[in-house]
Amino acid sequence: MHIPAKFLHTLFLMLVLLLAVPAAMAQNQELALAREYFSKGEYQKAEAIYGKLIDDPRLFNAVYPDYLKTLLAQNNFKEAEKLVKKTIKRQPGQINYSVDLGIVYQAAGDKAAAEKHYDKLISQLAAEDVIVASSAFIQHELYDYAEKAYLRGRELSKNPYEHNRSLIALYTYRRKHEDLIKEALNLLQENEQELVYVQNMLQNSLQEEETQDALEKELIMRVQQNPDLLAYNELLIWLYIQRRDFYSALLQARSVDKRTRSGGTRVMELGAISANNQDYQGAIEAFEYIIKEYPGGPYYLVARQRLINAREEQVENTYPVDLEKIRMLITDYEALLSEVGRNVQTVEVLQHMANLYAFHLDDKNKAIELLQEAIGMPRANPDFVAESKLILGDIYLLKGEPWESTLLYSQVEKSHKETTIGHEAKLRNARLNYYKGDFELAQAHLDILKLATSREIANDAMDLSLLITDNTGLDTSTTAMEEYAAIELLIFQNKMQEAQAKLDGMLQAYPGHSLTDEIYFQKAAIHERAGEFDKAVAHLQQVVNAPPDILSDDALYKMAFIYEENLKDTQKAQQLYNDFLVKHKGSIYVAEARKRFRKLRGDAPPAN
Repeated sequence: MHIPAKFLHTLFLMLVLLLAVPAAMAQNQELALAREYFSKGEYQKAEAIYGKLIDDPRLFNAVYPDYLKTLLAQNNFKEAEKLVKKTIKRQPGQINYSVDLGIVYQAAGDKAAAEKHYDKLISQLAAEDVIVASSAFIQHELYDYAEKAYLRGRELSKNPYEHNRSLIALYTYRRKHEDLIKEALNLLQENEQELVYVQNMLQNSLQEEETQDALEKELIMRVQQNPDLLAYNELLIWLYIQRRDFYSALLQARSVDKRTRSGGTRVMELGAISANNQDYQGAIEAFEYIIKEYPGGPYYLVARQRLINAREEQVENTYPVDLEKIRMLITDYEALLSEVGRNVQTVEVLQHMANLYAFHLDDKNKAIELLQEAIGMPRANPDFVAESKLILGDIYLLKGEPWESTLLYSQVEKSHKETTIGHEAKLRNARLNYYKGDFELAQAHLDILKLATSREIANDAMDLSLLITDNTGLDTSTTAMEEYAAIELLIFQNKMQEAQAKLDGMLQAYPGHSLTDEIYFQKAAIHERAGEFDKAVAHLQQVVNAPPDILSDDALYKMAFIYEENLKDTQKAQQLYNDFLVKHKGSIYVAEARKRFRKLRGDAPPAN
């Protein structure tokens, strides 16, 4: 019987494969066993198996890394060196094995040999091997050599921006702020479109004041050297905003706008940011610039209104409030209404005028008349109408008619459910219940508002909730809390003398009560509004001297502010800001306190 040769050949191959499968399975089992020994620290057993498997080309990549680690773990440096050198000879183009040789020298304690080897390796690098070499160095935490490899690649390519992003990432990780700044600014010089990336990479490094100073210094120099590179100007503006130095940011934005005549958009943005952060003078200068430079531009009327708004905020926050300036503000608003008309675009103006009439000139009827005009304005924005109702509710509360107030607040709650305005209405209803001493109902509102999307509303709700909770516990009578809440209503209604007398009464009636800090803080606020700054400071000192409380940082910051702005004692203010920065590192006032401290310390102003 004749068997075809083709069949015999196929049969032979099948037999070979059948024999090979068990052999491969056995090797895999051995490899798994070696890894188990290695993981348990039984290095001699692991070495014995790895030593047999290393010569199999199919297993080399799986065996080599752990075999080398096994040899190094046993301080078997000669065998490790032999393994790496043999591997390099087999695969001469693999840079990572050359790095391993330096690792062996280093593990053996021969630092000089390792450094000499790494330096030689870097000097002989080809451009295409730079990334592989740098990655290998980073893998072994040899960051200095990774940096050298990237810089060698830059040298080989003759491109000063080569490996720019990799170096930025490396410097960021290693917190080499000075190198990071220069590398990031070099990237921006090459491509202004990288501004957002550069800002993101610099963000974490700006936690340290020294880094901020270094970045500012380098940026100012580069702005002067490259006046047409707008990205440098934008980065400098961004830096000032990060530091809450809004005025310096505004000066820079204004300088750029004068050169580019770009319509004032950036200056308008900085004006709004300044106003939102209580830098009223900066906001005023921003809007005045728009009015002067772009009288026919799209921002002119908005700037006119915002300018008066900023002046209003400035007047209302300068104690004692100058009533003549309040009347001048009303005159300015009236002039604006005469120019642009009383229409849906000017509802906000009516709101501001109503506030001034009611809370400063005690003309509540005029305020109500203006707000009713705003509410009844045809085609008015529903949000503006709702805001007008909230202000009207406040004025009825000012008049001592809380039932009218809650009616208006509830209307807005219903018409603007799950919106910021609706949440604000709920907060005012909660505060109204608090004033009346109905703490349970107030807390029901506040518990909902703690989850509000607006951080400001959520924080206000949390603060009021904590005040109620801390002072109406299970073992505490609510009598003192009810008296204090009623005094807060008097303060809202501008009945300051009556409120001050009742606060003094509480200090006598409830010595050592948990409300003591709040009472002293309120007394300080009343004296501050009356321009009695020495008395305000004395009461704030009582809070600062007391055991730490949630008002401790507020009181110390306010003391420093009064010494700086009102008492003009800059030395004392500087000392208090410094104390604040040491004691209250987590406070919301830290950035502003640092800015003011730096200014009083005499840090150089930015170049325009």
